Amino acid sequence: MTSAKLICDCKNQHGEGIFWNASDGLVWWTDIEGRALWSFDPVASQTQSYQMQDRVCCFAPRQSGGFIVAFADRISLLDLASGNEQKICDFEPDNPETRANDGRTDRQGRFVVGGMNEVSGQANSTVIRIDASCLVETLLEGVSCANSTCFSPDGKTMFFADTPDREVLAFDYGAELSKRRVLASFVDEPGLPDGSCVDAEGGVWNAEWEGGRVVRIDPNGQIDTVIEVPACKPTCCAFGGPKLDTLYITTSRLMSDEATLAREPNSGGLFAVKPGFTGLQDTPFGG
Repeated sequence: MTSAKLICDCKNQHGEGIFWNASDGLVWWTDIEGRALWSFDPVASQTQSYQMQDRVCCFAPRQSGGFIVAFADRISLLDLASGNEQKICDFEPDNPETRANDGRTDRQGRFVVGGMNEVSGQANSTVIRIDASCLVETLLEGVSCANSTCFSPDGKTMFFADTPDREVLAFDYGAELSKRRVLASFVDEPGLPDGSCVDAEGGVWNAEWEGGRVVRIDPNGQIDTVIEVPACKPTCCAFGGPKLDTLYITTSRLMSDEATLAREPNSGGLFAVKPGFTGLQDTPFGG
C-alpha cells in the first residue's frame, strides 16, 4: 500500500474538482465552501489562490482560453484574469435544495455536470451536458449526489456515482446514456465513492470520502491499487504533471470536529503520489 504526500497545506474547507491543464502547466482545483480557485505549478512548486464571490463546484479549461465554471446555481464561461462572466444557464432554478456538484469534460470536449441535494438529500437532481454551442441537455435524473464523472480512454463509457448508493456505475455513452451497470460496489469499502479520474489503461481512480484513501478500479471492476491519504476525507483526484504520472488528490475539512482535525491537521490539503500509472489529458471545453 502506497501513501500520498502533502504538497500544499492549503487547508481548504472543501477542496474538489481537480484537473491538469496542459495549456498552462498547472494543476487546478476549487475550494467550494472556501469560495476560492487554486492552482499548483509542479515545476516551481508554487501555489496561487483566487477568491470568488460565489461557490465554484467544478470547472474545466476552454479551448479558446478561460474556463467553463459550474457555480452552485449556474453554469458560465469565465475569464479569471478579467473577471468577465458569460452565463450559459441556471442550474435547476426551480429546486432551491440542489446545487451543481461534480463535473468533467468528455472526450469530445462537452461539459458534463451533475448536481446534489444539499438540504434534504432527496434524489431529485440531474446530470446535464453542455456542448460547444452551449446547447444544454439532460442526461440523467433522480440524482442525490453526483460524483465520479469521468470517461474511458475511447470516450464510449461514462463512469458515475450517486454517492449515497455506494456504487461506481458505468454507462454506454453517446447521444444518451444506456446500458447502466455496476462497475464496483463500495458496500465493503471504508468510504463512499467521491470524485474520480481515468488512467491510460482504463482504470478508474476514486477518492473515498471518509475512507482516507484513493483506490484504482480495474476494467473488470476489481480494486487492484490502494493509495493511503493521511486525511479521512479525500474528495477528488487527477493525473497531472508534464508526464501525467503524478496523481493529485484534494481533501476536505468539512464537517470535521476539532478532535478529528487535531488528529489530521493536514485535512484540506493537496496531496500527491506517483502510483506507477499515467493519466489522460481531459479534452478542453470546445465552446
